[in-house]
Amino acid sequence: MSSPRSFHIAVMALGGQGGGVLVDWLVDLAEHTGWTAQATSVAGVAQRTGATVYYIELVEPTPGREPVMALMPIPGQVDILIAAEWMEAGRAIERGLVTPDRTTVIASSHRTYAVQEKMTPGNGVANAPAVLQALQAHAKRVIAGDMQALAVAQGSVISASLLGALAASEVLPFPLEAFEAVVQRSGIGVQASLRALHAGACLAQQGEVPLLPQEPMSTAPRPLPSHAQAPALQALLERIRRDFVQVAWPWLGEGLARVVDYQDVAYGQEYLDCVAQIARHDRAAHDISNVGHVLTMEAARWIAVAMSYDDVIRVADLKSRAERFVRLRQEVGAEAGQVYGSQEFFHPRLNEVLGLLPKAWAQWLSRTPACCAWLTRIVDRSRRIDAHTVGGHLQLRCLAGLRRWRRGNHRHAVERAHWQHWLTEVDKLAAQDRALAVELLRCRRLIKGYSDTHERGNTKYALLLNASQKLCGQAHAAHTLANWRALALKELDSGLLAQAIDRHFSIASEATPSFSTQPSQETTP
Repeated sequence: MSSPRSFHIAVMALGGQGGGVLVDWLVDLAEHTGWTAQATSVAGVAQRTGATVYYIELVEPTPGREPVMALMPIPGQVDILIAAEWMEAGRAIERGLVTPDRTTVIASSHRTYAVQEKMTPGNGVANAPAVLQALQAHAKRVIAGDMQALAVAQGSVISASLLGALAASEVLPFPLEAFEAVVQRSGIGVQASLRALHAGACLAQQGEVPLLPQEPMSTAPRPLPSHAQAPALQALLERIRRDFVQVAWPWLGEGLARVVDYQDVAYGQEYLDCVAQIARHDRAAHDISNVGHVLTMEAARWIAVAMSYDDVIRVADLKSRAERFVRLRQEVGAEAGQVYGSQEFFHPRLNEVLGLLPKAWAQWLSRTPACCAWLTRIVDRSRRIDAHTVGGHLQLRCLAGLRRWRRGNHRHAVERAHWQHWLTEVDKLAAQDRALAVELLRCRRLIKGYSDTHERGNTKYALLLNASQKLCGQAHAAHTLANWRALALKELDSGLLAQAIDRHFSIASEATPSFSTQPSQETTP
């Protein structure tokens, strides 16, 4: 007795992507044509909002016989793998669900970043091109593209565009009309879903290599604009063209825009003064052809980052801007006349409150334990602010309005002293080893955020700052500091970094010959 024809389909989707809807459509498709269908799912909570593995078996009509079907996909026996997010396709390869002699992969190339990717201090984004290479090596056929963008453009959800790509792949023995009938029978968002289905089918028929999303930390600076929106800013643009090399203009333009948006035009003037102090080493160097003007470009980049540090004022400003509400409207798909909003979570600690106070007040309070304990009981608790309400929005705008007094508050005094000390050390190193000075500038990347995140970054940055002073004069000093920075960006804790630094200098001290100061006991003949 011959075995009936069957198809084994695995669907990997995140919470909220409509994976269950896609599975229901496939079951309905099979049953309306007389096939036997069985669907199971195993939900997960480890990735993002929960990655669910759905499994479907479709068996052709078997009159008088009851097919026996599995409850989970079996490695090496999956005919179709549908991934509703790019890294889910990579995880399917790791599970053995993709085989070159059998599996057709239909995957969306868009990214929804995992918690682990976001938690990494540096660039923790997974390697999307590596997944594409693995798919091309392990799959029988790959159909990939931004199914999410296709669906959103048609006012639908990703499950509809994935269904269309599956229909156009012609792996299942059902015509496109059968897939369209399934959507029509669902009775919800039919026209939008049909449009998304046809868009997914067109993408599958093209068979082009997917355009992978650009990594969020690899964007290049925009060209320096020819004209500014205000006369005061125009003077700063003219200073950039007059006092700095042209190769650094894009970075200087980006940095200037950032610090002016953060504070004001006078702050932008101070920013250019700081960059000019470091850039003079590039102009004075005789080996400029070997190193180029990297010192100037890195100074333009990281001084802007240091001067636009995250504080309560900045967070409140960004969360209450009009463009943010426009973006939220687009993300949730709210139509004209529909009410939408966001709830912001704040948990200020005593340090954040002291940072908003004038420097003298904060220093006095920090020396008064009773006052600190009283303030802690009042402020150290979580708060939820409805930014779309009048009261919530006013709270955020009042906090953002403290920007005009930022230069006089305690937090700014601390940050200013911090970055001035950093630039002093960079200035000293640049006179002796410009490559090492460049790496020390890049170490500013470690300091970001606020609260515990800021403290962890500061701890690792302090270790590297002290180490750079000891490295000056050693061979391969810049390379060593760069490796330590990479380690610091990879690990949340500073313990491994401290061990690596201690080990390096202990080995260096053992390799240095020692000379006794005691007189020799030998006599000269």
